[in-house]
Amino acid sequence: MKLLTKNRLLFIYSLIIFVVIQVLYSLGVLNNYYMQIIDIALINIILATSLNIINGFTGQFSLGHGGFMAVGAYTAGVLTTLIFKVSQMQTLPKFALFFVAIILGGILAAVIGILLGIPSLRLRGDYLAIVTLAFQEIVRVSINAIDYVGGPRGLLGIPRLSTFPVIFFTALISIFVLKNVVYSTIGRAMKSIREDEVASELVGVNTTKYKVMAFSIGAFFAGVAGALLVHVLQLAHPTMFGFTSPSIAGPLSILVMVYIGGAGSLSGSIIAAVVLTVLSELLRLGIDALNGLHVLPFTVGPEWRMVLYAVLLIVVMLYRTEGIMGQKEFGVLVPEEEEKNATGGS
Repeated sequence: MKLLTKNRLLFIYSLIIFVVIQVLYSLGVLNNYYMQIIDIALINIILATSLNIINGFTGQFSLGHGGFMAVGAYTAGVLTTLIFKVSQMQTLPKFALFFVAIILGGILAAVIGILLGIPSLRLRGDYLAIVTLAFQEIVRVSINAIDYVGGPRGLLGIPRLSTFPVIFFTALISIFVLKNVVYSTIGRAMKSIREDEVASELVGVNTTKYKVMAFSIGAFFAGVAGALLVHVLQLAHPTMFGFTSPSIAGPLSILVMVYIGGAGSLSGSIIAAVVLTVLSELLRLGIDALNGLHVLPFTVGPEWRMVLYAVLLIVVMLYRTEGIMGQKEFGVLVPEEEEKNATGGS
């Protein structure tokens, strides 16, 4: 009998990482700047793993994750800033209402995911990508036109409620939930759709049902991540959720993380989210340093960060076409039963 299950190991390893980061922060080794990068990386883990459920494990090609992020972000932002006005409250009710706002943001995003999925997921490939991209733009333009939430000015004055412990344990819960979805009956049905949708239908898999389910699960966690993100940055702006947004937590960056890490690998999404978040910030600092040295006869604009970022990604894709992890997982994310089936053990 094993004393430690994989779930317990996952929790213990995560707790060690959490304690190490907290100790380094308390000792001054990590300052607020580094902590914000860690916060963004953790939010990107939620976004990348949730999108991987749709694109990697179910084999769809959604470009609408930014729309779900925006729904969760603005729902939570409006609740905490305009309706509850939590900045005027004591700590306990403030964070209680913040958690309510996060969950409601995720639920509303999931509901919209279902409503979008029912009619559109009968489409495949490029057609599905076009529909989801159109959905994202509809959400962005609609928010831009609503003056109550700030319109083109954005929603300002959002309190900074997304602390490191809140983000860390939300990311841990999302990994735990998504891991269990992947290795459940639902996950096996999703993988069968990815491998051959026609064959799945022939053996009785309700492909539309499971594709809509993947969309709703991915949308829920995207909404949660969007809510966390705006309570780190303390603002929500429509341009943050456009497909071409240069933000490291933007929809295009998240899509890249999924395929660089490995479509069909939660572990790959975790690695890519952390590495690419840090890499993007290093490129920004490198450009600032280059401009400060005045070695070039012109100033290098911040947009070149995305050019260098793209070149590095192209190199990775040329030499590692299946992504960093392919469809492999860290051992701690694979249940014991699944390992036994893979090795033919009893």
